[in-house]
Amino acid sequence: MSIEIKVPQLGESISVATLSKWLKQPGEAVAADETIAELETDKVSLEITAPQAGVVGPHMVQEGEEVEVGAVLTTLGEAGKTSPVVAPVKKEIDPPVLAQTVPVVSDKHQAMPAAQKMMNERNLSSEQIGQGTGRDGRITREDVVNFLNKAPVTPPPPAPSAPRTDDPREERVKMTRLRRTIARRLKDAQNIAAMLTTFNEVDMSAVMKLRSSYKDDFSKKHDGTRLGFMSFFVKATVSALAEFPALNAQIDGEDVIYRNFVNMGIAVGGPNGLVVPVLRDAEKMSFADIESAIAEFAKNARNNSLKLNDLSGGTFSITNGGIYGSLMSTPILNMPQSGILGMHAIKERPIAENGQVVIRPMMYLALSYDHRIVDGKEAVSFLVHIKDRIEHPEKLLLNI
Repeated sequence: MSIEIKVPQLGESISVATLSKWLKQPGEAVAADETIAELETDKVSLEITAPQAGVVGPHMVQEGEEVEVGAVLTTLGEAGKTSPVVAPVKKEIDPPVLAQTVPVVSDKHQAMPAAQKMMNERNLSSEQIGQGTGRDGRITREDVVNFLNKAPVTPPPPAPSAPRTDDPREERVKMTRLRRTIARRLKDAQNIAAMLTTFNEVDMSAVMKLRSSYKDDFSKKHDGTRLGFMSFFVKATVSALAEFPALNAQIDGEDVIYRNFVNMGIAVGGPNGLVVPVLRDAEKMSFADIESAIAEFAKNARNNSLKLNDLSGGTFSITNGGIYGSLMSTPILNMPQSGILGMHAIKERPIAENGQVVIRPMMYLALSYDHRIVDGKEAVSFLVHIKDRIEHPEKLLLNI
């Protein structure tokens, strides 16, 4: 009996990939966990392996074709039996049930077919509708209509305009999958979260002095690992999240999920755009662990060799626009996270200190947060906590 080899889940923000290479041909025997094909996305590369020993069936997708999550790539027949080699049939692939935009109907609230179709079209889940009025509590089309009538009314999209005539001096280029994904997720953050941003500034003198004094010893001690500023901000943010856990939480329906761990997303630039790999259990990491992991993330991002696991599961994010010269910006939430810290360029500025005007290396900080679960007082206090730990880094070393 043959089994289907399908496109697996591709991460929180990826739903489409390209089949870059077939490593096994139809009729060829493979061992368990042996690689059959390779997929590529704008963020990661992924190997498709055989779940058990067997014989590869026909290729249902050709190299260079785009595939969605859940699409069948090939089949795997029983070992020792020849699988018939046939040419793949070009056909439209039905939307996979694993796609993120298709709600999965739970056993608790089953839906009638017409109701399910309407729910799929509007990206609704059975849990949102609740108990139905049909037999055995099943959701009917009328239940969905009633739910929509109670929901806030969304204005219809503007009528399509006439096709635009390109100027001969213009160049039309199709958006990449990464850029389309970024556009969609940014709109999700704007449409779903009640996003606000609060600002502060931090004197970097103490951290810069500490780094200058010990960077050489640090590098020798930790096999060439460079001591940067990011580890100080990760440590300060972890400390602030312990004091203000709502910034490390997320909304799930009518519930709030609080975490007793910190998976810190660190925005790094790659050749195809910005990606956010995750420092898992950042609260347990040392300064050297953090710096080493971020350096590895940056290298893998440049080589397009980040793995799916590197990009999933973040609970809070930090982005540093200062490396590109940004003096101040408003970071946007990485949904479904409830907070993101924006760092910026360090600039010498005159400030008042003990009645005197002095020159200090200053950085503006920005915290964007989901006001649905984070109050303004919490957000401001969170940012003040980070400012205090950066201006007094000994508190980070003493864990106070």
